[in-house]
Amino acid sequence: MPALFLALLTGLVFGTGIALSGMINPAKVLNFFDIAGTWDPSLAFVMGGALIVTAIGYRFVLKSPRPLFDRQFHLPTRKDIDMPLLAGSAVFGIGWGIAGFCPGGSIPALGIMQTDAAIFVAAMIAGIAITRAARQAMSRSPGVQKAAS
Repeated sequence: MPALFLALLTGLVFGTGIALSGMINPAKVLNFFDIAGTWDPSLAFVMGGALIVTAIGYRFVLKSPRPLFDRQFHLPTRKDIDMPLLAGSAVFGIGWGIAGFCPGGSIPALGIMQTDAAIFVAAMIAGIAITRAARQAMSRSPGVQKAAS
């Protein structure tokens, strides 16, 4: 139960920060990407601030032998840049630029009943399900396994 409460609290703090920064407003996000038009650089400061806080936090936290609420750290082990990473990054960026939403901003936007956020989240869930089904189908196909290795 403490882990669920901590997850809820962390999500609320994150969502509040996203909302206060304006990242739940698609127009603000799209203006950030519109460098040649109505460019609004304020989100760069939000992202920069988040990067600074994260970098400092990691330096302190990783000096601990283990996290406060778990037995071990769960850090990424892969360091390679492969095609799925590049494709996923491209889809993320294109989707963010078209819709003005990313997953982190769309969930808090649901809290203020934004219809376009609900449509985005439904499409995101459908995309996740389709991707999962396609990956499972490809992993069962012997020809795909040989091509991937």
